[in-house]
Order: sequence, then C-alpha cells, then structure tokens
Amino acid sequence: MHRLTISLDDSMAAEIDAFMTAKGYSSRSEAMRDLVRDALLRSSANSVSAPDCIAAVSYVYDYDGRDLALRLERAQHEHHDITIASMRTRLDHRHCMEITLFRGATQRVQQLAESMIAEKGVRFGQINLVPIRADSSHHSHGDDGRHHHHDTPVL
Repeated sequence: MHRLTISLDDSMAAEIDAFMTAKGYSSRSEAMRDLVRDALLRSSANSVSAPDCIAAVSYVYDYDGRDLALRLERAQHEHHDITIASMRTRLDHRHCMEITLFRGATQRVQQLAESMIAEKGVRFGQINLVPIRADSSHHSHGDDGRHHHHDTPVL
C-alpha cells in the first residue's frame, strides 16, 4: 500500500469529515479511498468509444484566480471548431459556474474538457459525454426546401 499526502483547505476537510460521519466511515483514509474509487469509476464510465460526441462540461472556478477565466475562454476560442456555446453565472463575489457545450471527435472533446477541469483554480468539474452518429443523409422539413442533417445519439 502507498501512502499519499494531500493538502486540503479547511472547508473541504470539514466536508470530508461530515461525509465520513454521515456514511459511517471509521477513518478519513477509508472515506478518501471510496471517494477516489468512485471518481475513477465515473471517469472510466465516461470514456466513450463512439468517434463523435456532444458534451456538456460544467465547472466552478475562482474568477479572480490568476487569469483563470481568461485561460478557460482562450481554450474555448482555440477550439472554436468544436465549441458550441458557453454560459457563465456568478455564484458569489469570487466564484463562477460555467457550462460549455462541445461537439466533435470524442477524443478531442474529452481531452479539451479534461484539460479545462484540470486548470488550477477550477474547484469542481464534470463531463457528460453523449456519443453521436452523424447522419449523412440530407432531407428537408416544410416547404422552404432547406436541406440539413441530424446527429443521432448512439443508444
């Protein structure tokens, strides 16, 4: 067994202690192992094998943290071809929550989303990938004659 040492702010340590008590853990180590195991399982379940996907990525970050907002925005701008939209809301004087939608090659979308969540100052992040199958057939709706295609979720 390996011993790891981590530093947590006081509020997060208190949350872990509350989680530990609520769930009946006898030690922080047991609680942390289960939390990490759960995160690793969710991460592997989120790996999608379809070539293309649509993703909703949500994260909470410190707006004043070392140009973090600018770095997150720059990452989206540098990947404008897969970025669909982004919405930000202020949670308090320092923190924002942002939700960004991506569409494109699964590996590329996943790498970008993971790198954004891993930025220093991002407090919480989650990726929801939906695999899609691009429908290459074109058709029209209504009388205007406009042709388009649909991306179909892989179910």
